[in-house]
Amino acid sequence: MSPDILSAAGSIPSSCLHSIFHAAERKEQETGVGVVKLHVGDPYFSPSGNVADEFVAAVRRGDTKYTGPEGLPALRAAAVDKLREDNGVDSAVSRLLISPGSAQGLAALLQSLAEPGAEILLPELHWPVHLQQSLLAGFQPVLYPLGAGFRPDPERIAAAASPRTRVLLINSPANPTGVVLEREEIAALLELARSRGWHVISDEAYEHFCYEREHLSVASLERDVPVDERIVHSVFTFSKSFAMTGYRLGYVALANDRAADVMKVVQEANIIGTSTPVQHAGIAALSSRADAAATNRKLVQRNRDAVLPQLVQAGLLNELPAGGWYAMLDVARTGLDSEEFALRLLESKGVAVVAGNGFAMRPDVDERGHIRSHDFAPWARHLIRIAFCVDPAELETGVQRLLEFVGERG
Repeated sequence: MSPDILSAAGSIPSSCLHSIFHAAERKEQETGVGVVKLHVGDPYFSPSGNVADEFVAAVRRGDTKYTGPEGLPALRAAAVDKLREDNGVDSAVSRLLISPGSAQGLAALLQSLAEPGAEILLPELHWPVHLQQSLLAGFQPVLYPLGAGFRPDPERIAAAASPRTRVLLINSPANPTGVVLEREEIAALLELARSRGWHVISDEAYEHFCYEREHLSVASLERDVPVDERIVHSVFTFSKSFAMTGYRLGYVALANDRAADVMKVVQEANIIGTSTPVQHAGIAALSSRADAAATNRKLVQRNRDAVLPQLVQAGLLNELPAGGWYAMLDVARTGLDSEEFALRLLESKGVAVVAGNGFAMRPDVDERGHIRSHDFAPWARHLIRIAFCVDPAELETGVQRLLEFVGERG
């Protein structure tokens, strides 16, 4: 192969998240003035004290050796208990694997499910990393259209599928829309997947951040299905509920033992094992999970309820997000597309937001998995995403500056 010919990975562009992250960094370096950062989902609150204490204790007692690719048995058992008690999910230690962050867990899961020519169904408005991970695993992504309010429609999904479809990805609460699916919607998606012989990946990173209704884990709807016939693989993280973003810790509850055995091989090849002290910190986090998760949800909801109504009143947001950490705004009335809006807002007001068209990228992928070209869904060209998990004063300042910027453009 000529060195000028890119690998499939070399044809995948950086995400909109990556671009604005570095643009904000450059702005701070050039001006010496801090940027109001509404572009990244990093919470202003910290993990419970017992999390750091246990991390340090593990280091000091020398508990820093390798664990297996599956993770510490004690952490896996604690996660299984949490799934049973909190999520209504019937898992087992043999089917639960620890990962260095849920993003890595998702990537490994996709690698374990991929096969040549297989397609994965992703929502047309999606977390860009889901698309990148799918391409890197070798899937052909098929973006299914969403219905009103950015909600999935089983009929539209069925119409977008083909005989090559192997996986349906569900993300509730959703990044970037904040949509929280109801039981009837989840049941309909699961029934469709089961009738077509698909795997389901349920990304539940924001499980504890539901503001209008209780979170429902997709796998809870197949508790009565024999383990060998289950199809839902669930992915969770410590980053959101326990504010452990930099610790990098997550876990994957595989549908059945066969899938778990395959993913163990992928993890052995990719990571050898997850950081041992971090896993001990995870055990501590799960031991105090009820209080920590409830407190953190209240902090983010307080931000949402105190600041975001201004965006609804200004006509930039249809309704408050039902879940998650993000809101999608429509800035069409400024006459600027999302990328131009984000860059000008950063330059003139010192506020970083994410261009929403990057959440609606549409790649043209050849049979080798190379992206020949890509565009963005035209209906997303005026959308931007803001994070409302940040410090309350910073959120208020950022939203006020954003509203001023919009007002200056009529």
